[in-house]
Amino acid sequence: MFDKFWSLVSLDIGIDLGTVNTLVLIKDKGIVIREPSVVALHRKSKQIVAIGTEAKRMLGRTPFAIEAIRPLRGGVISDFDCTEAMLKAFIHKVHQTGNRRSFKIPKPRVVVGIPSGVTEVERRAVQDAVLSAGARACYLIEEPMAAAIGAGLPVEDPEGNLIVDIGGGTTEIAVISMGGAVIIKSLRVAGDEMDQDIVNYMKMRYGMLIGEKTAENVKIEIGSAYPLKIEKETVVRGRDLATGLPKSLKISSTEIREALMGTINQMIGALNDVLEQTPPELISDILERGIVVAGGGALLRGLDKKIADETKMPVYIADDPLTTVVRGCGKVLENLDLLSKIKVTGGLR
Repeated sequence: MFDKFWSLVSLDIGIDLGTVNTLVLIKDKGIVIREPSVVALHRKSKQIVAIGTEAKRMLGRTPFAIEAIRPLRGGVISDFDCTEAMLKAFIHKVHQTGNRRSFKIPKPRVVVGIPSGVTEVERRAVQDAVLSAGARACYLIEEPMAAAIGAGLPVEDPEGNLIVDIGGGTTEIAVISMGGAVIIKSLRVAGDEMDQDIVNYMKMRYGMLIGEKTAENVKIEIGSAYPLKIEKETVVRGRDLATGLPKSLKISSTEIREALMGTINQMIGALNDVLEQTPPELISDILERGIVVAGGGALLRGLDKKIADETKMPVYIADDPLTTVVRGCGKVLENLDLLSKIKVTGGLR
C-alpha cells in the first residue's frame, strides 16, 4: 500500500544535462523544461542572478559585476556549484509543474544522460550535483544508449544499431546490440566547435570579430554540410579588428560550409573508425537498418547526405533529434526491466 502511495506522489525525472541546453522530463507527463545551460551570477558574492533562458540573454552583455557562464563544457561539469544551483532550480520548477503543493513531496528519482567518454571522477561529479540538488536516487545512462532508446531503436535485439548523437559539447557514436554498446566512441568535437569555426573564419577571412551567439545564429540560419539547391545569404554584424569600429558583411552559405568542413570531417572520420572496428555481422545489420543521427547537430542542413556520401550507407535523422536523449531517459523510467538490462550506474542519497 505504501509503495503504491509513494509511486503516486513521487516524481520520476529524466534529465539531458547538455552543454548547450538542459531538458527535463517527468514520467507520464513528458518534457516540461527546455532551458539553456547558462547561469548568471555576481562575480564577488557568487549569488545567482538568473538561470536558463534569462541568463543566456545576458551572455556577452553583462556589466562587470555580473558574469554569465556555461557550467558544462565538453559534456562535463566545469563549475560544480553553478551546475548544482541550476539543477536545484529546474527540479524546484518541476515540482511546481507537477502541481502537488498540498503536502511535502518526496525527493525524486532521476535518470541523467551523460557522455560515454567521461571519467569516473566526472561521473561522480554529476551524481553528486544531482543528489545535492534534491534527488533521492540518481542513475547515469550513457547518451548514445539513451539517444538510441529515445529514437525507438530496438536496443535489446541481437541485431546491430548505429547511433550518432551530435550535441553541443560531444559527438557520441555507438554500435548497440543486446542492450549494450559493442563499439563506442566519444569525441569532444560538436556544435560548439562549429560555432568557433565560424568565429575563426570571420576573423581570418574578413578581419572581423563576432561573438559565439552570433556565430550560432549564423550556423542555424545558413549553415550546411552539403551543397544546397538554392544557396542562402545572411548579414553578419561584428567589430572590425583593424579600426575597432562596427562592421557588417553579407555572407553566403557556401562560405559557412567551408568554415564548418574541418569539424564535420573530424566527426565523419570518427564514424569511419567505429565502422572499421565493427564486427562483420553487425555491419550487415547496419547496412540494412542504416545510421541514425540524433542531437542538435542533426539539424544541420545536408548532414545526412554528407554522411551517406562518405560512408556509403543509408542515413536517417531521428524524429525530434533535440529530445532523443531525454526521451530515452523517460523510457528507462517507464521500464524498470530495461534499467536493469542496459549499462546504468546508480547512486543513492
